[in-house]
Amino acid sequence: MFDFFNSLTKQANAIIENGAKSVMSDRRFIEREIEKFLSSPVRRDMLTGEKYYMGEQDILTRKRTVIGEGGELTEVENLPNNRLVDNQFSRLVDQKTGYFLGRPFTVRCENVRYEKELNRIFDSEFLKTLRLILEDCYLGGIGWLYIFYDEEGKLSFRRFKPYEILPFWKDEEHRELDLAVRIYRIYGYDGERDSFKDKVEVYGKDGVRFYEMNGQRLIEDGEAPFRPYAFTEDEDYGFSEIPLVAFKANSKEIPLIKRVKGLQDALNTARSDFMNNIQEDCRNTILVIKNYDGEDLGRFRQNLSQYGAVKVRSIDGCDGGIDTLKVDINSENYKEVCDMLKKAIIENGGGYDSRDERFSNNPNQLNIKAMFSEIDIDTNNTETEYQSAFKALLKFVSDYLSNSGKGDFGGEMAEIIFNRDVLINESEAINNCRLSMDILSKESIIAQHPWVRDARAELERAEKEVEKERNKSNPVFQTADVKEPSNSATDKNTNGGMRL
Repeated sequence: MFDFFNSLTKQANAIIENGAKSVMSDRRFIEREIEKFLSSPVRRDMLTGEKYYMGEQDILTRKRTVIGEGGELTEVENLPNNRLVDNQFSRLVDQKTGYFLGRPFTVRCENVRYEKELNRIFDSEFLKTLRLILEDCYLGGIGWLYIFYDEEGKLSFRRFKPYEILPFWKDEEHRELDLAVRIYRIYGYDGERDSFKDKVEVYGKDGVRFYEMNGQRLIEDGEAPFRPYAFTEDEDYGFSEIPLVAFKANSKEIPLIKRVKGLQDALNTARSDFMNNIQEDCRNTILVIKNYDGEDLGRFRQNLSQYGAVKVRSIDGCDGGIDTLKVDINSENYKEVCDMLKKAIIENGGGYDSRDERFSNNPNQLNIKAMFSEIDIDTNNTETEYQSAFKALLKFVSDYLSNSGKGDFGGEMAEIIFNRDVLINESEAINNCRLSMDILSKESIIAQHPWVRDARAELERAEKEVEKERNKSNPVFQTADVKEPSNSATDKNTNGGMRL
């Protein structure tokens, strides 16, 4: 028995194999759950989203068929078979990711020290990792952030792919982890031959256990199959919970591909069919042959393609010849269908149409809000889930700050503000800020200004500029600054007095 499988043992005790009364072991329980997970519809949808994002879509395996003998569909290879991918799904994922995390998020705390520590931890590398996790949320419905200490004892973050993680939840809302299993494959060489190994990592409350899959069985991996979550040479650091945070695109953990796959496939099919019809050349015209000098239609088509002519003859007073029935390709119909499908993908996927006519002619803010309404509603749901995930993440960050002697911030509150990359009418926004001068505080107005990213830093710069102008306009203070010796403490007191 694994000593950290306490709650899972209750589940395992309820599972009886083949009517036997013996209890399934924890290891066997995990083996069977892994087997089910690898072939589950949930994981299959995750892999489908990943493939579609990379352009590996169903249209690439399409075959051209015709009605053959007995009414059965028969594959034919002498017809054009275009397999065009118009990857609107990839565009939609990038659009939604850029809208939500295109700009760095803002951290606000009442405790300035805590805010500085959080800004140092949530740096550009963390933002990059968070963007990848957001992509995972859209592709797989859920993303995973692993928190650990590196060899120097520094808090670090790593992204786990959603189709690698098998979670065991304590509650139906999927808020608290009981256990997590990571299944992944590593590639290498066996001599000169390519080889691979399937690895399994089991994350419990006290640490990680490492295994290797041998068929469907778990075998302990290496001489040290167990490792605590964090350690240094001098001092052990621990976490009270499994340091694995789930980020979700929505509360149901539904991948984006399930909302738009049928529409994406229909768009690819329409594009490909249009090119097939164009390339079929003579097949766009139905030929009615009279007294053809030959019986093989393949030879007829060959002669028509090679020489541009065929031989016909007159039989029993009936003149030979070829009549045509023209079949026109209406490109406007294809264009209308494709435009309709693209619009449906945007609406069902919660995006926005960057080619909307309302974007032209200097739209006002109300028009812009209307154009972004779909993606704004969808992103609101994602932000709710992200706020909950950050709440869990901040617990681990506070533990790290306490363990490393940088301060005890366990009871401090932190506000995470996601600065969405939304199009705005800057002139209108600036004018609204100016009109609010007598109503709102300066900090609130500066925070809403379209040119400002960090309101607090901008306020500090503005105060320094005002102070500098006061020094220039007051020669008494200028003379005092020249005659008195430089003293940092005195300068601070003088400046503070001037601000008052």
